[in-house]
Amino acid sequence: MPRLRIYSNVRLTAAAETLLNAGLVGHERVEDLRFAEVALGQPDPEVVLSTVGIRWVQVTSAGYTAYDREDLRQALRARGAVFTKSSAVYDIPCAEHLVALMLAHVRRLPEALANQGGPRAWPQAPLRERSRLLGGETVALVGYGSIGRRIADRLRPFACDVVAIRRVVGGDEPVPTVALTDAAEVLANADHVVDLLPANASTERFFDAPRFQALKPGAVFYNIGRGTTVDQSALVAALVSGQLGAAYLDVTDPEPLPPEHPLWTAPRCVVTPHTAGGHHDESDRLVHHFLGNLEKFLDDAPLEDRII
Repeated sequence: MPRLRIYSNVRLTAAAETLLNAGLVGHERVEDLRFAEVALGQPDPEVVLSTVGIRWVQVTSAGYTAYDREDLRQALRARGAVFTKSSAVYDIPCAEHLVALMLAHVRRLPEALANQGGPRAWPQAPLRERSRLLGGETVALVGYGSIGRRIADRLRPFACDVVAIRRVVGGDEPVPTVALTDAAEVLANADHVVDLLPANASTERFFDAPRFQALKPGAVFYNIGRGTTVDQSALVAALVSGQLGAAYLDVTDPEPLPPEHPLWTAPRCVVTPHTAGGHHDESDRLVHHFLGNLEKFLDDAPLEDRII
């Protein structure tokens, strides 16, 4: 087995660090990215760009906005290098978080919790009347990568009508899928709109005032993609006007969201602090994902979550 120089700047639990060290026996761990052949974590994009010896980068996130640059792509391709991400670690927890939010909404859990905090009345009749079933509801997944596929899988038992919207339709998607340019009708008919868009120039403020106004009145908006894909002032306005039935946000712009930000007090808005991908053994799973890809890299086999 060839000996590789491996750099890592990922923060791991002590147990996961031990696991990583055990998996790297026979390789050399380096502290300077400029001397690495393999980089794990969130390495400096400029150093990756200029260091011709780097053969493989695996980022420890599902998103890779800082590396989504044409100059970096060209440099990596020119040297035959590989770039992978860690969606396989985060797609299941993100999907389960989203489904939890959807179920909480249709079963009116935020209202019940608010009542428990005060006035502690017994609003049985109105909560029963407003409670809904997910079956037959239309869910539009705006962005359809690994997380979108996991969401669709987990919604299947609830008999939702799931429609995916993505930039390029592959034709092999397991749910009905339309191109982003043809999404207006789907969005206008959706009961639940799920923002899974990555952060880049083309998605900046994708959900703006006209787009919120074009949604079905009372539709519920969820964002577990990136905060920059939403015009948050327009989102607050849509909640205040009643155009949106509710909003559930795991990502915002900026993060952390300042205590005085209007989203905290907007009506029917629930914010979770970018926890959708979190889970108790996250560090262990990141290490297992990397070590699995390391084995494939050494065997010249296809790597999981490969971007380049």
